Amino acid sequence: MSQKRILVTGASGCIGHYLAEALIQETDHELYLLVRNPKKLQVNTQARLGITVLQGDMQQISQYAELLSTIDTAVLTATAWGGDETFNINVNKTLELLKLLDPERCEQVIYFSTASVLDRHNQPLKEAGEIGTDYVSSKYKCLQQLPKLAIAPKITTVFPTLVLGGDANKPYSHLTSGIPEVTKYINIIRFLQADGSFHFIHGRDIATTIRYLIDYPPTEREPRKFVLGQKQLTVNQAVEEVCAYLGKKIYFRIPLSISLANLIIAVFRIQMAAWDRFCMGYRHFTYENAINPASFGLPNYCATMSDVLKISGVKSSAVKTN
Repeated sequence: MSQKRILVTGASGCIGHYLAEALIQETDHELYLLVRNPKKLQVNTQARLGITVLQGDMQQISQYAELLSTIDTAVLTATAWGGDETFNINVNKTLELLKLLDPERCEQVIYFSTASVLDRHNQPLKEAGEIGTDYVSSKYKCLQQLPKLAIAPKITTVFPTLVLGGDANKPYSHLTSGIPEVTKYINIIRFLQADGSFHFIHGRDIATTIRYLIDYPPTEREPRKFVLGQKQLTVNQAVEEVCAYLGKKIYFRIPLSISLANLIIAVFRIQMAAWDRFCMGYRHFTYENAINPASFGLPNYCATMSDVLKISGVKSSAVKTN
């Protein structure tokens, strides 16, 4: 593979860490890692030559205009999760960065969106734009703007599903930090049944997939939009796998209905945002043709709920039957 000049934004985030680590350790590409606080970047940037840490912010992206015009591949993971700056960073500044890339020089942009902006047929989900959280609706609005850019034919958009990841040297994803807590309630959860399904993907598997896409960019005739996820899993399957891992038997299951949930919300006057209520009714967050390392003949790091628990530090007790 020829050496490329690669920009990674958001390198100190959960996904950014896995990606930076993979690109440093497994490639000889020239890397430019954009981070607000270099102290939060827990990867060895001295491991080899050709690694430059850029201390900066998406708010001041124009200060890198000269460098951006020389980039071969831009991987845009930087995002604001909420707050006043969300729309400015996730829409305005992201579009500004994309306009500073040279459409003749840059061979690929890998833009990170979120699967929350898509419906089950991988089409834009209008509710995401109308009632989504600031994060979700800003990602929806940015997606609508991408086709208007000069660099549009070079943009590969990836839509991660539920993201797992984090360890002693990497920030934990929101989901991973809550997994040990869930296992504490397994004695109750195992007797409940729910109608719902989802995909998940680990940060290391995202990094493996992105590294492949960097080395093998889609051709003009190939798709440029990819949902990142392992195969879909129903909520009930997930509970069964967790119980098997923890050695907990399921003797019976009580179905949880939406009408029961709505009754509880009404009785206890629980305040729910419109997006949360929509998600509760939507239930099946599944997508067509989700990809992961196995899609390209590469090994998956975290493909099952057992893998999720093991990686999250939950000990297996499969021999028990209580």
